[in-house]
Amino acid sequence: MHSSLIGKIQKADFYSQEPERVDVEEFAATFRGDHDTYRVSFHEGRWKCTCEFFVEWDVCSHVIATQRLLGPITPVEAASRQSESQPALI
Repeated sequence: MHSSLIGKIQKADFYSQEPERVDVEEFAATFRGDHDTYRVSFHEGRWKCTCEFFVEWDVCSHVIATQRLLGPITPVEAASRQSESQPALI
């Protein structure tokens, strides 16, 4: 293996131990739920999902599951940044 690549892999390992280095600004994914496939996204500081439950409640199991899967690099909604007293969904 080329020595330059070894150095990049080592640096990536170091970076991955510090998730605070990453600020996710946009995210989009396809989520295969039990009943249908949905589009989960984070754009302009807001989470969105194409399921009917999200339209009414502004949260759903697909968004919550995605946040949990993303773990420490989960984007935070703009409104949540202003109010630290708001409970996290993850």
